Amino acid sequence: MKTILIFAFILMTGTNSLRAEEKILRVCADPNNLPFSNQHEEGFENKIVDLVATELDSRVEYTWWAQRRGFKRNTLEAGHCDLWPGIASSSEKVFLTRPYYRSTYVFLSRADRHLDISSFDDPRLADLIIGVQMIGDDGANSPPAHALTSHGHVNNIRGYMLYGDYKQANPPSSIVDAVAEGKIDLAIVWGPLAGYFADISPVKLITIPVNPMLHNSEWNMAFDISMGVQQGNEKLRAQLNKILTQKNDRIHEILSSYNVPLVEKKDKK
Repeated sequence: MKTILIFAFILMTGTNSLRAEEKILRVCADPNNLPFSNQHEEGFENKIVDLVATELDSRVEYTWWAQRRGFKRNTLEAGHCDLWPGIASSSEKVFLTRPYYRSTYVFLSRADRHLDISSFDDPRLADLIIGVQMIGDDGANSPPAHALTSHGHVNNIRGYMLYGDYKQANPPSSIVDAVAEGKIDLAIVWGPLAGYFADISPVKLITIPVNPMLHNSEWNMAFDISMGVQQGNEKLRAQLNKILTQKNDRIHEILSSYNVPLVEKKDKK
């Protein structure tokens, strides 16, 4: 009997050791924000995180938090996660990886409108009701909103909050719905959001990348995207940078499957 008990103790101790050695990748993400992430792990950021975790031989453990004001303070800075995927590479006061994709704002319209607008210089914009995404409280603080107002388009702009009504599924998609339903003629939308919802819309929608050659405009329309890690975690950042480089093609395959418009960064002359 004593031998059996000792054997059982050894087995239990060995199991506990394996559990203790299991590596966890703690990730903070929005549970209601397709195509980026959701609680069912259906977003492209979820898929990219799975890829990263596999390379790190780790299990993913999520902390879900609405990605709006206070997200960084309540997640990464509070020590609830090691990784925050999908953050602009230009973000300040965040420990960032190398960029793993670059996307752009797009002009979004119904196919049956036959609009082929790709520049803020297009004179047709003056006669259209244009939707833009709003981020802050001033009602005109996204790059497209600033660019439109600098081109004299003020009265024909309609704002759609990026954060939206969180009780609804994927609240930022309301601007795409407005185009599909004909409530607005055109919208200028962040490419990953527009591309995904245009692809699954029951009404055929088209997206045209904003022409980067904006005459007399200081507003950038294309942005690099990185991952954020806790301040000072050089080891994890180095590991992520290596994975993001080695798995670049696979990451872009994932992004393309979600209809994310990808653009190359042009070297400055």
